[in-house]
Amino acid sequence: MIYKIRIILDAKEDIFRDIEIKAESTLEDFHNAITQAFGFLGEEMASFYTCDENWNQDEEIALFDMSEGASSVRLMNETFLEDILTRQTPKLIYVYDFLSMWTFYVELADIVENTEGHDYPNILFSFGELPESPPEKNFEADPNFDFDETFDRYDDLDFEENWN
Repeated sequence: MIYKIRIILDAKEDIFRDIEIKAESTLEDFHNAITQAFGFLGEEMASFYTCDENWNQDEEIALFDMSEGASSVRLMNETFLEDILTRQTPKLIYVYDFLSMWTFYVELADIVENTEGHDYPNILFSFGELPESPPEKNFEADPNFDFDETFDRYDDLDFEENWN
């Protein structure tokens, strides 16, 4: 089977690539296809993250194990695309270069039969140019969040006030 996948840069302007790749490819193969499609050298650390329907990040699948033995990390070269990306779970988050934080939304668009004579992975469509530097992230707190209201509920917390 062939997956048709859209990879969208997390930016205000539309910048995306549509790629088709074999479902039995590893996430490392997919990572290489993404870096080539967007013109990266592929020399930086990267990770995929499973996520829910609202793009809330979940489990990391890393290019290399950097955990220093603290816990086991799923690795891209041991994880197959068809085991992670399905019709029931069609979304992933991809982060390339943890210093620059190039962040992409990955979404399964279609699953089709293999076409004889085609090489995979294959770029189906390319839209927009990658900027010189990654788009800035907005990490500001929600201006509507009321911190005073949170402290008013202090008595509802489940611990003893004078614990030390």
